[in-house]
Amino acid sequence: MAGLNKVILIGNIGKDPDVHIFDNGNKKISFSLATTESYLNKDTNQWVEQTEWHNIAGYRYLAEKTFAKGDMVYVEGKIKTRKYTDKEQNERYITEIIADKINILVRRSSEGGSYGGNAAPPVSNPEKPATDTPGNTPAPDDDLPF
Repeated sequence: MAGLNKVILIGNIGKDPDVHIFDNGNKKISFSLATTESYLNKDTNQWVEQTEWHNIAGYRYLAEKTFAKGDMVYVEGKIKTRKYTDKEQNERYITEIIADKINILVRRSSEGGSYGGNAAPPVSNPEKPATDTPGNTPAPDDDLPF
């Protein structure tokens, strides 16, 4: 039976991505991605956050997309470890995610706030409070069961 090497991550970009253009014209984008999980410490009854950093690499059309530090992205790909030689001629290993898909979920604006790709901010109308009564629910546009 064949194996499966599949990684799905949702996290925030740690620094502005680097784009490298090779001699043959192919492009590579690379960046670090932080994924954070929270759990309740039963001894202290406090929430603990645990952040893991991942090296992400994308090629060709993925390098055409514009990402920035702080953007929340969805990454799908495979995990790969490669060997390289550093400046001091030491052999090093790096584990990275070779991305097949990178989708922006939330962009971080330059003012420190965030905005979603197609999401509009909620609009409140103080003169017309929202009600949850069944009689005030508008009819659906179609009769699909989902």
